[in-house]
Amino acid sequence: MLKYCVCLLVSFLSFGIATATEGYERKVFVSASGDSLNYRLLRPENEKEGEKYPLVLFLHGAGERGNDNEKQLTHGGQMFLNPVNREKYPAFVLAPQCPENGYWAYPERPKSFLPDQMAKDSPITPLFKTLKELLDTYLALPQIDKSRIYILGLSMGGMGTFDMAIRFPEIFAAAIPICGTVNPARLQAAKGVNFRIFHGDNDMVVPVEGSREAYKTLKAQGANVEYIEFPGCNHGSWEPAFNCSDFMSWLFSQKK
Repeated sequence: MLKYCVCLLVSFLSFGIATATEGYERKVFVSASGDSLNYRLLRPENEKEGEKYPLVLFLHGAGERGNDNEKQLTHGGQMFLNPVNREKYPAFVLAPQCPENGYWAYPERPKSFLPDQMAKDSPITPLFKTLKELLDTYLALPQIDKSRIYILGLSMGGMGTFDMAIRFPEIFAAAIPICGTVNPARLQAAKGVNFRIFHGDNDMVVPVEGSREAYKTLKAQGANVEYIEFPGCNHGSWEPAFNCSDFMSWLFSQKK
């Protein structure tokens, strides 16, 4: 389904106004090869023994790279801390931080974000190998509902969302790439994942064609995919996306 929505200028939940860290545990993961990855973990507020919970992997944008283990929560972190959301949608939330010199999914920043100029075939990067190892440690926990594993990301994180869903479609029940892009030739592998794609039609950083072509390709392959486009919205389409009234309900209703 293709939708057009009005681009909201003010976020009623104050996304992006301040870094949201309270409630997220500060963690560092070390891979088998010795690579480390900073991340934050949010647990269900009233976790009950014997109950299973969904897991959300959140990938931030390029502007939040670094080593402070805080900036990755700037956009979207507060959404999962919202008291109503925490009560209604208890979940584990993993928010890793990409190093300053890294880039989700690719060895470096792609020279072009036009979908037909994005890489068709590329080996998984060391950074994403480490991220997958981190994810695997949580998938092994008995309290994780493996039928409700979700991934979402914005901009660079939207590209990473596409990449992870393509590489590991058996894991993810749903993927939400926001203002991302991908070579549509890669999407055949991810047609079993439920997608909800967001983009602003006036994006001057990552061309809207990335999301449009991904939607058309997934739709043609019979995937369960929805595309929501915000007229007049530039690159910050995560703001109206996070403010969609059914953002959380859609995400947490998806199952493998």
